[in-house]
Amino acid sequence: MLHHSPITNQFLFRTESGVEFWIKRLDLVHPEVSGNKFFKLKYNLEEAKIKGYDTILTFGGAYSNHIYSTAKAVKAIGMKSIGIIRGDELKVLNPTLQAAKESGMQLKFISREDYRRKNEEKFIKNLKDRFQGFYLIPEGGTNALAIHGTQEILQYSDAKFSHIACSIGTGGTFAGLALSIHPDQKLLGVSSLKGNFIHQEIKSLLEASQKDFVGDYEILDSFHFGGYAKHTPELIKFIHDFYQKYQVTLDPVYTGKTAFAILDLIEKGYFKAKSKILMIHTGGLQGNLGFTERTGINLPPSG
Repeated sequence: MLHHSPITNQFLFRTESGVEFWIKRLDLVHPEVSGNKFFKLKYNLEEAKIKGYDTILTFGGAYSNHIYSTAKAVKAIGMKSIGIIRGDELKVLNPTLQAAKESGMQLKFISREDYRRKNEEKFIKNLKDRFQGFYLIPEGGTNALAIHGTQEILQYSDAKFSHIACSIGTGGTFAGLALSIHPDQKLLGVSSLKGNFIHQEIKSLLEASQKDFVGDYEILDSFHFGGYAKHTPELIKFIHDFYQKYQVTLDPVYTGKTAFAILDLIEKGYFKAKSKILMIHTGGLQGNLGFTERTGINLPPSG
């Protein structure tokens, strides 16, 4: 079973109108399985053990935080893992996939066309014929058990915050938070993907949970900086400036965009006086090494 370190909230600043900005340091919950991935994987791995599986199979891109975290978590509890990777096989593995391989994950590269079929019954049957006896976790780790896990991110003391903010990728963390906020709290989700389809994705996840959410939520889909894994010089400068001010490292895929959005909203007067904002740092900083390798752009240290 995975265990995490105590979760801390770090105070960043208070404006003249009394608006406070705090950050929940999920990037520090585990030395290798950091951020929201810890909570997404927790109950999936327990379920796999209960059902007698010794192998986890999952999907992801070449720089996937989910692939990295799954490989590390599975190794930590003595199981085996298989990663179905989108795209052509790399002659030299990037830092993410190298770490996954060193953790014992068997990497299988498939074409982007085949990857788009990953949820089809026939495709999954072919995987079961080839890799027999595995427990399947979907891309990004989002399923009912992941949402059950992410409902544990907020703690009793977090009831004092008027707003909770987090990044949105596959939506599992956002859905878990939506089901655990208090009636007088508002959840803000910053989508890292271009397009408004994420609104329906979140609605479907919440409906599938068959649980009522009692707070309020809003999805912000204009802070994607060009789309998933896209960036601009403005975003990179912001990440460096944020580190210089608060000694908190962000990533350009998720947390950098979320922190940028919150500060932009504060500047524009979105929050009422004396609002208290808690941003969830969803981890994923291992991807910064791959980002630098791919772009040549240095980011603040992750340690």
